[in-house]
Amino acid sequence: MADGAMALLHDGLARWAATMPDEEAVAFGDHRLSWAQWHERIRRLTGALVARGIGAGDRVAVIDRNHLASLDMILAAGALGAITVLPNWRLKDAELTYVLGDCSPRLVVLGAAFVDREELIRMAAPSIEHVVHLDDDYESWLSSGTPTSPAADVRPDTPVLVIYTSGTTGAAKGVVFSHSALIANAEVSALTAHAEPGDRALTSMPLFHIGGVGAALAAVESGLPQTILADPTPDAIVQAIEQGCTRTFLVPAVIDRMLESGQRERQALASLSLLAYGGSPCPRPILEAALAAMPDTDIVQVYGMTELCGSVTQLSNTAHRDSDHRERLAAAGQLVDHVDVRIVDPTTLLDVSPGDTGELWFRTPKRMQGYLGQPEATAQVIVDGGWLRTGDIGRMDEEGFIFIVDRLKDIIITGGENVFSPEVESVVAEHPSVAEVAVIGMPDPTMGERVTAVVTAAQGKTVDPDDVITFTRTRLAGFKCPRTVVVVDELPRNASGKVLKHELRTSIAASNVGAS
Repeated sequence: MADGAMALLHDGLARWAATMPDEEAVAFGDHRLSWAQWHERIRRLTGALVARGIGAGDRVAVIDRNHLASLDMILAAGALGAITVLPNWRLKDAELTYVLGDCSPRLVVLGAAFVDREELIRMAAPSIEHVVHLDDDYESWLSSGTPTSPAADVRPDTPVLVIYTSGTTGAAKGVVFSHSALIANAEVSALTAHAEPGDRALTSMPLFHIGGVGAALAAVESGLPQTILADPTPDAIVQAIEQGCTRTFLVPAVIDRMLESGQRERQALASLSLLAYGGSPCPRPILEAALAAMPDTDIVQVYGMTELCGSVTQLSNTAHRDSDHRERLAAAGQLVDHVDVRIVDPTTLLDVSPGDTGELWFRTPKRMQGYLGQPEATAQVIVDGGWLRTGDIGRMDEEGFIFIVDRLKDIIITGGENVFSPEVESVVAEHPSVAEVAVIGMPDPTMGERVTAVVTAAQGKTVDPDDVITFTRTRLAGFKCPRTVVVVDELPRNASGKVLKHELRTSIAASNVGAS
């Protein structure tokens, strides 16, 4: 990572424009821009925003698949003290209108695939004064702007970005980040750490996720060139790697698709200097396959959450390949710099004894400022001392490795015993007939809750529920084993791919499957 502190996001771009103006900074589709060209582009977009009356505190939204315009807008609007919102483009109409009504943007940049929703979008947010069509108007509008310098009153703690959570319960919340939080995240980014001349980042994960946009901005802040993919198909990822990308972040499902696609895809992964992964736990078989297929690649797991502006722990490549401690493959990793942790009894709110399980609380300059317009919700998760309550249950071993055990609200209490669903899920997922699994607690008149595994069948396989239960009994304590296995065609998920366990509970209860 380059030396020298940046106070505001656009400072990084300005620095590289001054020190390596002709080196390539970013590629997206037909765009290939040097640092100087991208800097000039941002100055013009800043001027175009000023001409539309955008200033400090205003919000602008970009609705499209991954696009250079999203980073353009963060940098240009941020230079004026304005805030960019990146809604999840996968949202259904009701969800999208809620988000836009909540954030009240004055200007919206709309991708071609979403132009037919313009009327709906305008009705959802009467605040919208300007809509710019990305494919038709954006480049000419940007080019017409008068090059404009950043506003003098923008500070490191000025809000610059809002990312909406996609929680599995309740309405989405707008998570507000300052310049300083995003820069602090860039300073500990696994994607850019130890990058060398000739390295290039591949930005393929959705920019509406903090994992995607955080990594993209980290590349900007560290002077690492990047390629942005609009649609991260295995073929597009392979092409980008073959054209020079050496470092990337992928979710486990994409890694699995790549490994299963063929020799070309496996060779592309193996040529990477670094693969970071996260967003969801990586099933052990996929992780073992990746380690075997990529012997010369640094593989790093990251764990965090939107409210913490990305990762707060990392499981290093050394830990991944430590044959003496294979149990650490189940760990979330060790704390990154400038992050503190407490492990707290969620009932007493007192720290648990070393090695015991409790709720993970983190304190870091990367933390969100709060939820947009929701001070009460903010106060529920940010408590005295600046600690953020994650709702994740975990423990830390004597070497500082943190293990995530469950979500606080997903603990299954059966017969007085606590069962942590990820532990059961990891075992059920090893059954050869199972493709996906979610473990939930269902009401039981005797035990309080019964452990219930909801599974989908692997391709060409049929799931025998009794066989799955027998399989787990050889690997888990009896009270942890599912008493019921329900086979479904697919698991319900939200727009970000998270399994909606509350919907599973409702549908299974309604169908009376596995009732006592």
